[in-house]
Amino acid sequence: MASLSSPRCNVGQDAVDFDLPATDGSRYDLARCRGTNGVLVMFICNHCPYVKSIREQLAETCKELESYGIGCVAINSNDPTDYPEDDFDHMKAYARAYGFGFPYLLDETQAVARAYGAVCTPDFFGYNSDLKLQYRGRFDASGRHVVLGAKRELFEAMKQIAMLGDGPPVQTPSLGCAIKWREPS
Repeated sequence: MASLSSPRCNVGQDAVDFDLPATDGSRYDLARCRGTNGVLVMFICNHCPYVKSIREQLAETCKELESYGIGCVAINSNDPTDYPEDDFDHMKAYARAYGFGFPYLLDETQAVARAYGAVCTPDFFGYNSDLKLQYRGRFDASGRHVVLGAKRELFEAMKQIAMLGDGPPVQTPSLGCAIKWREPS
């Protein structure tokens, strides 16, 4: 399982619109996911140990961010051919099991992940109210294993974006499993 780091934040880059099916049976686009003060677009999956180590905290963090006017959405772009745990039926069960209060979307064509430049799971993109990128960093220092008492980097960055419109000047890239891209046909 290859681990990758997300690239540096391209501050000011526009959010990319999407229209994808969700585990709740609805379809979501960017406008439906955003909050009044911004949106957090997360690329995650079910099988990745980096995501597994933070999934409960991620659900709680997103719930907290709602009170700051930040909308949250998770997108799974992995090809489930070699990782059946990442298929849509498993996504539905995963979202229920871990109390995802945010939409969990399937990017079956992988076009959305490519448009965002996502490279790993988790890969976080934090946008302000103008839908300009302000944060592309990690959740916290946990990695594959929870680090007790770790600074809540993602939460603090998104809270700052909600309050000031700008992200922190220092951002540590996210580390995670490489997105499982489809073989070109």
